[in-house]
Amino acid sequence: MKLQLALDDMTLVDSLLMAEKVRENVDIIEIGTPLIMREGMRGVREFKRYFPEKEILADLKIMDGGYLEADMAYDAGADYVTVLGVTDILTAKGVMKAADKHSKQMVVDMICVEDLPKIVHEMESINAQYIAVHTGADQQSIGRHPIDDLKIISENVAKAKVSVAGGINSHTVNSYVSYQPDVIIVGTGITHAENPSTEAKVIKEAMGKGEK
Repeated sequence: MKLQLALDDMTLVDSLLMAEKVRENVDIIEIGTPLIMREGMRGVREFKRYFPEKEILADLKIMDGGYLEADMAYDAGADYVTVLGVTDILTAKGVMKAADKHSKQMVVDMICVEDLPKIVHEMESINAQYIAVHTGADQQSIGRHPIDDLKIISENVAKAKVSVAGGINSHTVNSYVSYQPDVIIVGTGITHAENPSTEAKVIKEAMGKGEK
């Protein structure tokens, strides 16, 4: 089980400094969508340069131009690129083509997907490596929780790995660990914590205890 740090609402320099604080306990560093919008592929390249031992995820949330956009991120050093589950299957196939070219991986972000089992099966049919449960910040604000979707997706995946995101922190992580996802994604739960290093350590330890 891997811990993914999502970096969204800080500058590139502050994001690099934050990642350094928690370096020991994170496995994947996510260059979040707002950070990529601010910095472009420079953000991916800089994180790969300063954290060569970490896996890097470019959260592009691709909706069109799958091959072109994914190819840019993989060229910049991304190990994972996200495509939206609500997009056309042809776009996802384009991302997979780029992933295969670079021997990297595609993550399907299931935010706003209504028929979760259907999209899981479609994306597995084109060999998507990861299905990502994602309850967005706007959805969280009205009381939706990612664990509800995690239950459904966990029951429907046949071969893809599962990651989960959406307001997870040290107080809630055990609920998610019990479903044995492959990746737990934490953003503000770490980056906005009083002591990010301690928070990351506590979360990582909880994940270790819950692994089967």
